[in-house]
This record gives sequence, C-alpha cells and structure tokens, in this order.
Amino acid sequence: MAQKWKEEYRRKLVSFEEAAQSIQSGDFVSIAIGAGGCSSELYEAILDRHEELQNVIIMDTIQLRPTRLYDPEFMKNLEGRINYMPAFGIASIRKSYANNCDYLINTVMDGGEKSAHRSDVFITMVTPPDKNGYVNLSLTNDYTWQSIKDGRKLGKLRVVIGEVNEQTPVVYGNNWLHVSEFDYFIEHSSPVPEFKRGTPTEVDKTIAGYVLELIKDGDNIQMGIGGIPEAVVQGLDNRYDLGVITEMYPIGLPQLVEKGIVTNRLKPHHPGVTMGTFCLGDKEMYKFVERNPSCELHPASYTNNPVFIAQHPNVVAMNMALMVDFSGQIASEGIGHRMVSGSGGQLDFMMGAYWSEGGRGITLINAARTMKDGQLSSSIVPELPPGTPVTVPRSYAQYVISEYGVANLRYKSRRERANELIAIAHPDLRGELRNSLRKNFYPGWIQE
Repeated sequence: MAQKWKEEYRRKLVSFEEAAQSIQSGDFVSIAIGAGGCSSELYEAILDRHEELQNVIIMDTIQLRPTRLYDPEFMKNLEGRINYMPAFGIASIRKSYANNCDYLINTVMDGGEKSAHRSDVFITMVTPPDKNGYVNLSLTNDYTWQSIKDGRKLGKLRVVIGEVNEQTPVVYGNNWLHVSEFDYFIEHSSPVPEFKRGTPTEVDKTIAGYVLELIKDGDNIQMGIGGIPEAVVQGLDNRYDLGVITEMYPIGLPQLVEKGIVTNRLKPHHPGVTMGTFCLGDKEMYKFVERNPSCELHPASYTNNPVFIAQHPNVVAMNMALMVDFSGQIASEGIGHRMVSGSGGQLDFMMGAYWSEGGRGITLINAARTMKDGQLSSSIVPELPPGTPVTVPRSYAQYVISEYGVANLRYKSRRERANELIAIAHPDLRGELRNSLRKNFYPGWIQE
C-alpha cells in the first residue's frame, strides 16, 4: 500500500506552469490563508495566462507573498479575464481595496462552507507526505480542510493543488489530508513568511492596562496581532492557568507557556492544548508549534463556532475596531464602502464570549485619528457613515476600551450606551458628541 501512494504522488508532480494550466475560464480559484498560501511563482504562472482566460476569480486571505495580483494598475488591465476577490485583507492589498478588487463577505467560521460552494480550484501549501501518505496543512487550516472535503462532496471542486514545502512545520490536530485527495503536487522549498511582532506605543500600553484589569486567572483568551495584543501579552506576568481558544495563535505564545501563564489545564474541551485554526508569527513561534502535542489546528468551522466557544467558561475575546456608534454597533472591516480588512472571526468570538459563562467580549479602539489636515476624527460616532459594514451588531457589544477608559455596554440602553462611549472618547471631541447625542437621542427636548 505504501508503494501505491508513493507512485500516485510521483505521478501527480508538476511544475508551477503545468499546475497553472489546470485553471479554466470561469473558474473560482481559492488559495489558503497566510503562510499556507502558495508561492509567488504559482500566482504569477496563473496571471501569465490572462490573455487566454475569461471570468476567472482568485480568492485569498492575509496576503504575505508578493504578486502582481495586489497591483491595482496591473489588475485593471485584466478586468473580465482575471479578477481578485479577497475574503480578508491586510496592508499589502490596501491599494487594491481602494481601486478594483472585490470582497467575499464571510466570517472565519463560515469561510470554509462558502469556499466549498464557490471553489473550482483550491491551492494550499503542505508538508511532504509522511510514511502513510498524509500531508500536513502545517500553519494553516482555517477554510482549507473544509473547502477540500466539502468541495469534493458537493461535486464543485475540480482541482486541488498542493505545494510541497519541506520548510513548513508539521502541526498536530485535524490538520491532515491524504495524497489521494490532491490532483497535483509542486515540490518547492521556500522559507515560511514571518509576521513580525509589533512594538506597542504608549497609547497601546494604556489600552492594554485597561484590558489587563479584565483578565483573571483561569480565563480562556482569544486575541489577534498588533501593538495592543503585544502590550497585553507583556502585562500578563501575574496571571496563571490561562487557556487559549482562538482562531489565530496569540503572539508571544511560547513565552506565555514557558512562564506557566498559559497552561490550558482548566479548559473543558481539549485540556492542555492550545486550540486554533491558523498560526502566524516569527521563527520562534514556528519552531514552538512544530510537532508539539500541546498545539493543535482544526477547521475554523469547529474552532470558531460560537456554540463551541460558549461551552468554555470565562472566554475573553479581544479584537480591534475602526468605529463604534452611539448604540454600540461595531465597525471593523471598513469605512463607508471602502474596505480595510474584513470581518475575520470577530463576530464568531463576540457571540461565543457573550454566551460563555463569565465571558467578556472586548472591542479595542483608538479614541480618534488625526487626519491629513491635522483635524481629529473621532472613532466614537453618533452614526456610522453610509455604507459602513457592521461587523458586530449592537446586541452583542459589551466592553469597548480606548486609551481614555472602559465602557461596558451590555446591559445599557441607547442613551446610556452613548454616555458611556462619550466618556471614553477623545476629550477634545466630547462636547461635539454630546451635542449630537441631544439631537439624535433626545429629539423631543430640542427647542425649535
């Protein structure tokens, strides 16, 4: 049997250019998230076929490798032949969002289901096969495992391409696929992209101080990456027996485990194990998770299911936002019709934390932004600009934290929420916000 899968694997080996030839006009091509995405060479081999293809859509998320796909000037000439539809974006595609790319509406939990229903071709980076013919999805499960499994069941998925990279670490969990589930393999050794740790600003440290007041021993935490989470991690030295139930592994996880801050021992599900669906970080992080029995990656439909999250007590979910309106609507994806990132798993974890016994859903904002003309623009607003997507509805809002304090909205009315939020707005903008409050929420009190 071992000889059979080895022969099948060798038979499926192709070059980047040969793999790109499997793309047909009308195809929806999904590429795995972050470090699990394919090398630039495969992106470029597909783009090189633009003159012979029509109505091809490429979808990816957390864009780490350079490619012309993220060049709006290049892509505007491919309109109708190859179009770009990310499901989440970081700084590398900010110009694309402002120009000519689309956006696939999703949360992390339902990303695999949506990708399975759309994808004709799926591309992911994998480890070399083990002695039983299984490749590992390494640092990226998220929507990959479900897209391939369910895509095949639906009869929609025609081609699965695995880029075999011996530099990618094996990570345990429901994170394996057999060689037989792929149509093509490309062998290509390349360094795993790193996602550098942020340096907290003084504002980040101030916000983190308020966050730390809400974290207790034994809590189960979820947080993303950036200056504020970095500052939170640095301040956790006097917390113990924390558990991790998350989508992305928290920054600084190796240090938190080494210090005994994260033990996962009190979790009701997967005790002793850090649970997530993908991992980004530096070399130290990648070395830590490699073949580590205390680290597992699972499909996002499992890790990000609010029902599963809520089964854990004392879930503390921490996520950034761009704006919060007076009633507690949280906007984290973009302003107006212009996208900035995507919904990610913020709603998944805010809902899970909301129904978790002792759970705390925390939204992190900078109170204001300084515009190009030097004017301050408040992140706490009477109403969101027209077209702005609501990432978390007001019914699931709880803590909102800025550098000026903490607003707890959960049990508050509209007017009470507005007053709580104005109290943590930038001091120079509070008078203007109070005037808006009187106008919008107390209309009968305004003299004509």
